[in-house]
Amino acid sequence: MPEAKAAAQPRISSVSPQAAIPGGEFTIKGENLAGAAVPRVLIGDVPASVLVGSDSFIIARVPEGVSDSKMVVRATQKESKPWVCHVGIPLADSLHPVANPSIDRTGNVFTTFSGSRGQKTPVSVYKVDGHGNVKAFLSDLMNATSVAFDSEGLLYVSSRYDGIVYQVTPAGEMSVYAEGMGVATGIAFDGEDNLFVGDRTGTIFKISRSRQIYVFATLEPSIAAYHLAFGPKRDLYVTGPTTSSFDGVYRISPNGQVSVCYRGLGRPQGLAFDIEGRLYVAASLGGRRGVVRFPGEGEEPELFLSGPNIVGLAFMAPSYLVVTTSSALYRVEAGVAGLPFPNL
Repeated sequence: MPEAKAAAQPRISSVSPQAAIPGGEFTIKGENLAGAAVPRVLIGDVPASVLVGSDSFIIARVPEGVSDSKMVVRATQKESKPWVCHVGIPLADSLHPVANPSIDRTGNVFTTFSGSRGQKTPVSVYKVDGHGNVKAFLSDLMNATSVAFDSEGLLYVSSRYDGIVYQVTPAGEMSVYAEGMGVATGIAFDGEDNLFVGDRTGTIFKISRSRQIYVFATLEPSIAAYHLAFGPKRDLYVTGPTTSSFDGVYRISPNGQVSVCYRGLGRPQGLAFDIEGRLYVAASLGGRRGVVRFPGEGEEPELFLSGPNIVGLAFMAPSYLVVTTSSALYRVEAGVAGLPFPNL
């Protein structure tokens, strides 16, 4: 009888996207990935759920509890060479962020427990240090929504409940900074410490350092929130999810002129820029949910990170991306630094 042919070793040729958090999905391409049996995917020593499996193509869902960045495919008692993939490490859970987190100069992450409208929560803002230690930072603020730091290291927190933006010292002492902001959601500072506030009913306010308030721009109302971030050329970028699955990213020039720089995202929310000027948006692209990256002007967006329920993101030194979901906070290696805050 002819001798049975030995099974070939699985080989991974590519994995996309570059990163994921638990619940997200990696697409694996290669050769001999299944062999004569159903392929197995392990990230570290934790098995991943295989949603689609063939000799050349696998879709695997990232499990909870991953602490190793090496992925292997096992098929017919043989194993591929490890492929390094970037999986988010949980920093905190039992939260309720609704926007970007904010990071101070020493690397502490600030995020919210926003609650449903009118719900009074025991803690409004949490502080998470680089070791994942979670501390209550601020209480007695209803529906804390967005957080941002000014050039002096003071924290600002918007409330979609009362339309007020609060100023908070490092010791947690809170005072009213501006009121009458409608349904105040996203906030961001420019290089002159002017504060921009998104009223999700259709207005972007500009508040000068002397606390004079201007209507900076008007947009289509959002069912959830406006999310704000400044780009490398002093333009303000805004997202505001609607009931459409074909939402856009707005770009507002320093003189208040509004344009749409891209349309075609599902439920776009938090956004941030890396040091190379590339835009990242928490959104759905082609039905795949996660963080979408825009490589450059005129280039098509790509899914950079896969994961469910992502509402915000921020870069952390030296090359991490901090991602907030509707209930948790993750840190993932991004391979690139963030754009420095315009006021630092």
